[in-house]
Amino acid sequence: MALDSQLTHSKMRIRIAVLSFFLAQGLCFASWASRLPDIKNHFSADNFIYFGLLMFLIPVGKFIAIPLVGFLLPRIGSKRTVLISILGFTLSLFIVGVITNIYILGVVLLLFGTFWNMTDISLNTQAIEVERIYGKNIIATFHAGWSLAACVGAVIGYAMINLKIDTLAHFSAIAVIASVMILINYKCLQEHKGENKAKEVEPQGLKTLKRAKLPEAILISLGFVWLLALIVENTMFEWSDVYFQSVIKAPESLQIGFLVFMIMMFSGRLLTNAAYRIWKKKTVLQIAGGLIFVGFVISSLFINLSDTVLIKVIINSFGFMLIGLGISCIVPTIYSIVGEKAKTPVGLALTIMSSISFVGPLVAPLLVGYISQHIGMEVAYLVIGLFGACIVGIATFNKALK
Repeated sequence: MALDSQLTHSKMRIRIAVLSFFLAQGLCFASWASRLPDIKNHFSADNFIYFGLLMFLIPVGKFIAIPLVGFLLPRIGSKRTVLISILGFTLSLFIVGVITNIYILGVVLLLFGTFWNMTDISLNTQAIEVERIYGKNIIATFHAGWSLAACVGAVIGYAMINLKIDTLAHFSAIAVIASVMILINYKCLQEHKGENKAKEVEPQGLKTLKRAKLPEAILISLGFVWLLALIVENTMFEWSDVYFQSVIKAPESLQIGFLVFMIMMFSGRLLTNAAYRIWKKKTVLQIAGGLIFVGFVISSLFINLSDTVLIKVIINSFGFMLIGLGISCIVPTIYSIVGEKAKTPVGLALTIMSSISFVGPLVAPLLVGYISQHIGMEVAYLVIGLFGACIVGIATFNKALK
């Protein structure tokens, strides 16, 4: 009751406000990802290595975001940091639809990645605070909301492509919708600078952390799981429709790789809280890694079972569905474990893990681009599948996750 009396709005209104920001981000993201084949063609980035280098600028931006968030969160709070970040993310999407110069595109993608990661960290800080207000596991519902919006964005993108509507009109409409959602709900976000969590930590625990000057073991373990998950996510976000276009050679009406992946990612996040009631969170990570591995194996090794495009679409869609189901629960599970077990203040904990995991998005575009250009994209997908097996290994043998 004491906590409720300190709130400026009702618990439900605060939850809806935070959810609306996840919805806005998911809608913007999926709109961008769904048009990547068009962007690739528009800027004549036909070489896989060339395209991979363009995508590489996004994780470089994400890396730049880490010290920016670390500086802003304790000074202006997550509420203002979220607003700056997500408006920058939305504006970057709009600019991608406007520009025609590939060098300017590179700069915009750098900013896109910066605002993307700034939004991720600051917005999840808000989500963890809402979970504390409720006193139960609800963070997966925010990520489910993001995935729902991403599914809607993917469907809109699929429709826009088949209706021959250009990216400028598409991205402009999405930017307006997202901006309205953001401005309506901003006032209901909570002010948080990561101070409360520090007060909750026992004095001896703080002394130990200050003396060690090293991140907690659990943050390092979760950071590496997050790293591997980001390699998988970025591969699917940036290459799934390109895979259907270049490997399967599906017509536009059957380029549904990103769409089916996002649908299963959303479905998996709806099931995440139920999974926690059946298994430990460590077990959830093991199952997730296994699904990712199997999904990539199906998509890469079974590609030549038939010469019929429709059969290839069905086989690969099934593989992508397993990958989406597997990746869906990893990030919310990581955040939930941090909220339960970490002694480090939440904003700092997420920044530490981002500092470890940022390598994942850096690796994905270059690795997939290089292997695809020299050996084949199906081989690149098989290699990425091995990272799912690595997630199983970390979750199984790392004592910090028990």
